[in-house]
Formats: sequence, structure tokens, C-alpha cells
Amino acid sequence: MSQSERPPRRPPTRILRSMYDRLWSAYGPQHWWPARTPTEVVIGAILTQNTAWTNVERAIDNLRHARCLTWQSLRGLCEGDLAGLIRPSGTYRIKASRLKAFVSCLWDYHGGSLDSLLDGEIDEARARLLSIRGIGPETADAILLYAGNRATFVVDAYTKRVLRRHLITDESADYETVRRLFDEALPAEAQLYNEYHALFVAVGKRHCRSRARCDGCPLAGIPHDGDL
Repeated sequence: MSQSERPPRRPPTRILRSMYDRLWSAYGPQHWWPARTPTEVVIGAILTQNTAWTNVERAIDNLRHARCLTWQSLRGLCEGDLAGLIRPSGTYRIKASRLKAFVSCLWDYHGGSLDSLLDGEIDEARARLLSIRGIGPETADAILLYAGNRATFVVDAYTKRVLRRHLITDESADYETVRRLFDEALPAEAQLYNEYHALFVAVGKRHCRSRARCDGCPLAGIPHDGDL
């Protein structure tokens, strides 16, 4: 389908709700994020930048075996030793520096309390996270949603691809533009945002890959362009 042949974009509220219903009916609850504690959620959100989750799991297992999955233990761990433990996650020196920056902020300004860091008005909590070196919008929202149970939508590559292929957004839509679509279309419920993001990951892995596999996709009935 050429650019001139594409139908005009429609108001997204009904479509986004329909997408959720279809994905939920097809896949059910996803039980995401796969972590035992909020501390592990934060660590995973930082380590998963630019790598596969299986690599993050290996790094977290290393930290668990070394008994370094608490803020207190991470605070006392030197950056070089931390880098060695998280080596499977890739770019491990950069990620060790980012983890240490997070831990420093937690202790310097919040007495080591993650609850304190994530408390208050959600925009203020988000701004605090974004002020930490190495924490971008997707990582900040993942921490807020999955570690803090705060209602903010996590926009990842799967989300962008699904929306683009279903003619809801285009290549020009930045992170905040996409996030606002969900804020405006859905009730601000953390559990809803949690499941919806995880369902996008599920359909992205099964069908909405870099080369679309539309046969059997729960969203196939919604107008789309598989070539985008």
C-alpha cells in the first residue's frame, strides 16, 4: 500500500481498546515483569537496554548467586566487580556505571528507599528518574509501572511497530506522542497498562516482527499494512 493509498488515521481510542480485547482474548494474562522483587525490576529495566531478556536473566542470576540483589549490597560493590557480574547483559561497563548512578541517587536523596524515589505525583517521580544518568523514558516508565505500580505506559519497539503497521502512528511519532495516545485512550490503571504492554510484546514476538507474519495474528482483523 502506497502512502497516497493509505486511509486517514482514525481516532485511536476505540481501536486501542479493541486491540487490547483481541490480544487479551488470544493470550490471556502475561504475568510480566518476570522478577521476584521491585529491586530486580529496576535492575532488569536498566540491564535490558539494547539486549535480549535472556541475557539479562543470566546477569541477574549472577547477581543473585553473589548475593548482590539488594540496594545495600549494590552500594558496597565496586563498579568493576559489578561489571563482571553483569557481563552477560552486554555493554556491561556502561550498564554497571548506570546501575551505580541509580544506587547513588537512591542513597544520596532517598535514604536507600525505592518507595521514596517513586512516590508523589507521577510526573515528578518520572522527572526524578529521568534525571539519573542512563535512565531514558522507556526505562523510567518500566520502573514506575513494574516496580512502583504507577500508571504510565511503557512504549517499546514492539508497541511502535504494531501501531505503525495498523496506521495509528507513523515514523514521525516520538516516544511521548505514542505514550500520550494510551494516556488519553485508556483509564489510568497500572494493571491495565501492565498487561497491555506485555501483550504487545507477545504479539510482537509471534507476529509483528521486522517482517510481518499476519496469518493467525489476533489483530489481523484491524486494518493494517504488513509492509511497514
